[in-house]
Amino acid sequence: MNIEFNKNEDAMKLLLAEMNLRIDKIMQGGGKKKIEKHHEKGKLTARERIEKLIDPGKPFFEFGTFAGYEMYPEYGGCPAGGVVTGIGYVSGRLCVIVANDATVKAGAWFPITGKKNLRAQEIAIENKLPIIYLVDSAGVFLPMQDEIFPDKEHFGRIFRNNSIMSSMGILQIAAIMGSCVAGGAYLPILSDEALIVEKTGSVFLAGSYLVKSAIGEDIDNETLGGATTHSEISGVTDYKMPDDQTCLNTIRSIMDKSGSPESAGFDRIDAQDPAKDPAELYGILAENNAKPYDSVDIIERLVDGSEFVQYKKGYGKTIICGYGRIDGWAVGIVANQRKIIKNTKGEMQIGGVIYSDAADKTARFVMNCNQKKIPLVFLQDVTGFMVGSRSEHGGIIKDGAKMVNAVSNSVVPKFTVVIGNSYGAGNYAMCGKAYDPRLIVAWPTAKIAVMGGSQAAKTLLQIQVAALKAKGETIEPEKEKELLDEITRRYDSQTTPYYAAARLWVDEIIDPLQTRQIISTGIEAANHSTITRKFNVGVIQT
Repeated sequence: MNIEFNKNEDAMKLLLAEMNLRIDKIMQGGGKKKIEKHHEKGKLTARERIEKLIDPGKPFFEFGTFAGYEMYPEYGGCPAGGVVTGIGYVSGRLCVIVANDATVKAGAWFPITGKKNLRAQEIAIENKLPIIYLVDSAGVFLPMQDEIFPDKEHFGRIFRNNSIMSSMGILQIAAIMGSCVAGGAYLPILSDEALIVEKTGSVFLAGSYLVKSAIGEDIDNETLGGATTHSEISGVTDYKMPDDQTCLNTIRSIMDKSGSPESAGFDRIDAQDPAKDPAELYGILAENNAKPYDSVDIIERLVDGSEFVQYKKGYGKTIICGYGRIDGWAVGIVANQRKIIKNTKGEMQIGGVIYSDAADKTARFVMNCNQKKIPLVFLQDVTGFMVGSRSEHGGIIKDGAKMVNAVSNSVVPKFTVVIGNSYGAGNYAMCGKAYDPRLIVAWPTAKIAVMGGSQAAKTLLQIQVAALKAKGETIEPEKEKELLDEITRRYDSQTTPYYAAARLWVDEIIDPLQTRQIISTGIEAANHSTITRKFNVGVIQT
């Protein structure tokens, strides 16, 4: 390995160490004291509940770990959005799991909490996966009720999804392991089966204080909506459990008697490790992601046996398309080529930029994968589409539209990994969040924005300087540099993977070495849902 590789490897390891430190802090939820109080009540924390629910030794993919990261500072923050979500095995069945973290503001729902819950339900719906809710929440966070309560993608959408999933035959199991109040009470009862834990679990439309103020009735919460009330009097819940552990064991027992899912029929054979060492992924990307590299080197460390068959290898070289396998699953891979290359005319093309020929090739490749029922994997490191008069006259918008159309209408499952840059319309064409990837994850080297920080800052500076000149004001060179530095700092802070993950633009920030396992889990989940929609691109210009 050369010095450049070693420097890149060291930089990646530092980024991963920083990421893991942040994750460790997030995993503490509301903090040590809140966890201790939780335990004193005889309750397990959200992650402890999940650990005891899932199959030992099987992979568990937690997504949305960074949801709410550095958001809501005026309220003390909201680690992981106050809810833990993931995909894991329960009694051998792949499931989506949603567990409220009652150590964070008593499990109250912030706006990001609602968005994260809806994402979990979306994954369950798309893949027809069973979903298990471990409920322990005080309901809507009242100081922000206007941002979580009434709109289409707010709190009420969750109960709409409960109902839709029920009609689709998607199994939903809810365990009331703490508070479950007001509108939130509908979630467990709209599920197929509901369990409740004695003494800690309660469910009601209004708690004892609100009942007293509304109708003058004096009653305690346990009598109003505790386990005995709902298991023996109202019949609202189906199982009364003495403690958390028994409740989780019962869910496992229910799951192990569930019928087998249908299969979409995606092709899988025995998996092979890549022939080229995946650990070398750490040293391929430059520290500042500005230097070119051969993206085939990335692909060969992700695919089984490092075997990859390129489609139209000599044409449209700024995007690599081709076939391989990941953990045995057949995949079609679309990756931005980051090295500077020569096109068929001998002209130099910038790495990471989408040219007309590359967009045309990719559109055709996506169509082929849909024809052959092969899941698609997008590896993003893109600065956008090529600009300038030559590109415009050559029809870059038309060719880009073909690519966007094909990706938009794709009916096979899509998975997106943001490796480096994800700028502008390149984000869209390479299956960004708006284009319904089943899972979208980012490496710590990712940057997501409408354009690169340097270009954006200079553009914003020009606008501000022009506005001052229009008022007859001048700006000294030193002041202009200060202004540029401030704009750059502010803009760059919004391009980090943490900013994106906090807002769920990506599902998770991952170690590059997790990439194979996460894609494999995603395809296994997708294989539970048969493809019912026919692939059709509608009107597309040729």
